[in-house]
Amino acid sequence: MHHHQIERYQHTHVFLGSSRRAELRTRIVIALTVITMIAEIIAGTWFHSLALLADGWHMSTHAAALGLTALAYYFARRYAHDARFAFGTWKIEVLAGYTSAMLLGLVGLGILYAAAERLANPHAIRYHEALVVAVIGLLVNAACAVILHGGHQADDQHAQHTHDHAHDHAHDHAHDHAHHHDVNLRAAYLHVVADALTSVLAIVALLGGLWLGWAWLDPLTGVAGAVMILRWTWSLARDTGRILLDCAAASPLAAAIRAELERDGDTRISDLHLWRVGARHYACIVALVATHPHPASHYRALLAHHAELAHVTFELHTCADACAPEHP
Repeated sequence: MHHHQIERYQHTHVFLGSSRRAELRTRIVIALTVITMIAEIIAGTWFHSLALLADGWHMSTHAAALGLTALAYYFARRYAHDARFAFGTWKIEVLAGYTSAMLLGLVGLGILYAAAERLANPHAIRYHEALVVAVIGLLVNAACAVILHGGHQADDQHAQHTHDHAHDHAHDHAHDHAHHHDVNLRAAYLHVVADALTSVLAIVALLGGLWLGWAWLDPLTGVAGAVMILRWTWSLARDTGRILLDCAAASPLAAAIRAELERDGDTRISDLHLWRVGARHYACIVALVATHPHPASHYRALLAHHAELAHVTFELHTCADACAPEHP
């Protein structure tokens, strides 16, 4: 029976992409967003402004997305040490982002329908009142963007310090995986920026209707806002979907792993799987074929400077066995 301690050969599977700072900033932004969202939807309905309604409903999707983000942070942290999650709980955050994309798409389609209906049946708009609420919405969106951007920069600076401290002798070439941000915080920040742009469009539409009498500009701006939402939907669904499906796109990290392991001229990689398990962490499975294969510890040492490789598994084959012809 084996009685030796194995703790030194074990490692953690906690690869959370969030921080306490990010969660706190998210909660603050949720509170501001919900208050403004309710005001804009009520005002847009009362003053018959589709542009204002579009901004309010767009903000509602943002509030829903942030709510999902907060829940994802909570559940990811709560179950971070649960062994049932083979590679940690980070993808709970990614799943929340994907669900948010689906909600954004539904609202975008709804606004397009409402814009078409308003173009066919115009309504009188109370421009002055609607402008006041639209400007308030823009100010709130700007404040939320500043709050989230501050957390985004702080986390990125912390990641940069950690990365530099752990890589005193790292290569000087850049990888696209070097400094991944918190996927939820970054998505929330970009979403707030999109909300702010939608608010600007609402203000432009209301001013055009007030000064030039272009009532058609209001529903047209609603269409523009819907298109922005749908574009964001596609981008968010594509990025989070690739992570959830473990899509192994062409990556400089994979190329670097191949080059470093095959550098001796004898070792060849017959199979390489690389996928993300955290905001800044990857898991990797490598099958190697060599005439004189080294121990797994040798190949692990070659990749030791890649701190982003949190979990690496090697499968070793000697060329005599792997390359032998099959018997009939």
